[in-house]
Amino acid sequence: MAEALEQNPKKRSGWKTVLLILLIIFLLGTVAAGGAGYYVYRSLQPMAQGEPVEVSIPSGTGSAGIAKLLEDHGIIRSGMIFSAYLKVKQEGGRFQAGDYQLVPGMTLAEITDKLNRGDVIKEEMIRFTIPEGYTVLQIADKLAADGIINKEAFLALAADADRWTQPWVKSIPDNAQLRHRLEGYLFPETYEMKKESTEEAILGRLLSEWDRKQKSLPQGWEAQMDKLGLNLHGILTVASLVEREVAVDEERALVAGVIYNRLKQKMPLQIDATVQYLFDKQKERLFEKDLQTQSPYNTYLNAGLPPGPIASPGLLSIKAALYPEETKYLFYVTKKDGSGRHLFAETFEEHKKNNAASKQ
Repeated sequence: MAEALEQNPKKRSGWKTVLLILLIIFLLGTVAAGGAGYYVYRSLQPMAQGEPVEVSIPSGTGSAGIAKLLEDHGIIRSGMIFSAYLKVKQEGGRFQAGDYQLVPGMTLAEITDKLNRGDVIKEEMIRFTIPEGYTVLQIADKLAADGIINKEAFLALAADADRWTQPWVKSIPDNAQLRHRLEGYLFPETYEMKKESTEEAILGRLLSEWDRKQKSLPQGWEAQMDKLGLNLHGILTVASLVEREVAVDEERALVAGVIYNRLKQKMPLQIDATVQYLFDKQKERLFEKDLQTQSPYNTYLNAGLPPGPIASPGLLSIKAALYPEETKYLFYVTKKDGSGRHLFAETFEEHKKNNAASKQ
């Protein structure tokens, strides 16, 4: 009995040790859990307020990759915790690529919402208008004056036959007489482009606008070209003559009809605008010596159409060139009353009378 009594205190002491160890483990676990909990809690809090940061998210980046980018840029505290947050919230699948302006101090919910909406930095844009009837040279002068392009680089690219791959640009005749190869093919319109757009990008945009505008033409317009015996280059040439000659829309198809009538009868077109095209700056009036200027574009000295367009025609002039009004008129003269309208005649005698009447 004495020996058994002596062993009991030792057993009790062993149990105390085990309990103490278990208590220590429990306390350590509690502290660790508390520390982990605090770490998670802290990681979910916004960063300290700071200056805006630009973060670029490449296309195809997953939510984990985005989380790392945000951590690297100091927008969130932990990419790992943010990824877990997204899983719990079932977010991240709609994030959009692009350049974002994010501010340290944003909540995770605010960041998530911004990425879901694709609220990217709006690029600084430029807006410019190419008026109908402008020549390549006038377009270059206007854009250069606005500080958008380098004029010489622009004109050099416009003259480069191998630079542009659109089928209809490739079909431009390889004619050394063309004053500017892309004349008539730079569509007049109001454009909005990135501020740092190059001369090549701007020319490409002006050329590609023609692709879009073709859809606005009446169905069967290409067959109509064949009916008129002209290709696209010829149609744009006629349209450019109409554009530079006509100020009143309802007269466009009528003037186009006169042009086709004169072509059928192999009469010189005698269009002043083709002579004006030979001068870098338009003259207030043409003199007899101007009409004698030697050039394939001078329709006073040469029968038929000039080698190519003399300006950028708008859609109404293109439609007029495609669908001219049927008429017997061979002549027209501009009224001098400021209306921009014309007087039309079938014979030269009538034309002389109209010419006299136009000055009254």
